[in-house]
Amino acid sequence: MQQAGWAITGLEPDEKARRLAEKTYGLEALPAPELFNLEPASFDAITMWHVLEHVHDLHAYLDQLKKLLKPGAVLFVAVPNYTSADAAHYQQYWAAYDVPRHLYHFSPASMKALMAAHDLEVVNNRPMWFDSFYVSMLSQGYRSGKPGFIGAMLQGLFSNINAVLHKEKCSSVIYIINAKAV
Repeated sequence: MQQAGWAITGLEPDEKARRLAEKTYGLEALPAPELFNLEPASFDAITMWHVLEHVHDLHAYLDQLKKLLKPGAVLFVAVPNYTSADAAHYQQYWAAYDVPRHLYHFSPASMKALMAAHDLEVVNNRPMWFDSFYVSMLSQGYRSGKPGFIGAMLQGLFSNINAVLHKEKCSSVIYIINAKAV
């Protein structure tokens, strides 16, 4: 986004990752708690790629994100989908459960309800096609104790074919969210 001319603010909880972002990409990322010190109504877009499932105080975080959005701004949230075909196939071995690092697990229905509880609205969603392959590769290893590349790729493909017909069944989903008009 910075290369496209956007003014950006990055947040990252891990100090090593913040240093690496600056060294490698010239990005200055702030510690995650700085989220609560940012100026209200100062962002046209907020993106969270596989972040929300890690947040400890989910409701306070969402309330703050809403405060940070300018009128008409968009929140993009990508999270794993526990109602996906690969989650059903791998069951307890599904890698995107990732307990204890994933504190929350989402489905399209739970995401809509969660956002509505914070006067936010899921206006659209998009599948993350490649996640089904990655998650299936990890899950295959968890289930069998050894890599099973071909089986994982087939399961990822099956998951994506299923998601073509039902995009809310993709392994991970990107939610496009607006603040509700009050």
